[in-house]
Amino acid sequence: MDCIFCQIAAGKIPSVKVYEDEEVLAFLDIRPISDGHTLVVPKRHFGTLDECDPDILANLVCRLQTIAKAVQQAAGSEGYNILCNNGRAAGQIVDHVHFHIIPRNPGDGVLKKWDHYEYPEGKAEKLAEKIRQKL
Repeated sequence: MDCIFCQIAAGKIPSVKVYEDEEVLAFLDIRPISDGHTLVVPKRHFGTLDECDPDILANLVCRLQTIAKAVQQAAGSEGYNILCNNGRAAGQIVDHVHFHIIPRNPGDGVLKKWDHYEYPEGKAEKLAEKIRQKL
């Protein structure tokens, strides 16, 4: 398989591992945006979050909680972001579901742009109804 994360999980490509068990692997990002930036991946290949087996995802999130706390403490950060990009439009570069743990400190300039807006009258209700219909 050409997936770089599958190759890392199989030990074919080296990584700086911070956690590993039968289903989950966590390793330092090779292009971090803050010290301690860690990736947490399922060892089995799933392209995006919605494609991931629910049991594997549940186990991964349980590990994610513990790993995030350890990363934060080791990095000496005051907080952290958990990000999961799904699809190219969302910034996903590797087509293997993964979570970024990004240690954060006040004024670090990391992820500083987060433009937001307010829905025009009635739009939120219409969008919520569409979402409910898809559930």
